[in-house]
Amino acid sequence: MTPLLQAQDVSISFGGLKAVQQFSLTLPKHALYGLIGPNGAGKTTVFNLLTGVYHPTSGSIHVDGARVDGRKPHQIARAGLSRTFQNIRLFGELTVLDNVKIGCQMRRQHGIWATVLSSNAAVASERAVETRSLELLEVFNLTDRRNEQAKNLSYGDQRRLEIARALATFPKVLLLDEPAAGMNPQEKSQLMDLIRFIRDRFNLAVLLIEHDMKLVMTICQQITVLDHGETIAVGTPAEIQANPQVIEAYLGEPVV
Repeated sequence: MTPLLQAQDVSISFGGLKAVQQFSLTLPKHALYGLIGPNGAGKTTVFNLLTGVYHPTSGSIHVDGARVDGRKPHQIARAGLSRTFQNIRLFGELTVLDNVKIGCQMRRQHGIWATVLSSNAAVASERAVETRSLELLEVFNLTDRRNEQAKNLSYGDQRRLEIARALATFPKVLLLDEPAAGMNPQEKSQLMDLIRFIRDRFNLAVLLIEHDMKLVMTICQQITVLDHGETIAVGTPAEIQANPQVIEAYLGEPVV
């Protein structure tokens, strides 16, 4: 079975700094994997490589069998890879509904002239965007706030809206960059249920970066650990928790 996401020996350097070295990952369908490591380990750089923000100096990246390294971010998104960000990047002045609609536009097939001339196909496409967007807001309990500006939502609701917008692109793989950042314990508990629900409801694979170890160890089937751009461990949560190299990377000293 073709994995939904496969990275093979992906590397990148900035000047003389090797930011990521020979990173490899195979993400099967319906998988929920984690990517962890100390601050500065290269986790977000990996996400930027996978999504086309950076182009690897070596290695390859495939999404559902199609090679995507070297492509632009919007092309990779069309191939089926979508993401959220460590720092929320919503369009704060736009409404909640319009933020999700922007994600839906990724799949529209009609050009500007068809829209201007209001062709039947363009009208039908716009209705489909509206329907899809409202369905996603319903899933995330944001329907009642659809006409509010995104910047007026609570922090937790903004996080959920960003995930809804990412799902609007019909992804096969969803990358979540520190989705629990800034959340209280109750919100984190709800987030764990939400991530599982998203994976099942939309039949996709999820790769997440997260510093909250309880969340990672609870929901992830497999975890990759980075330290200074290198992969130091891959395994189940139990294997990662018992790995001496992982403990040393986090505590800064060898385990006796």
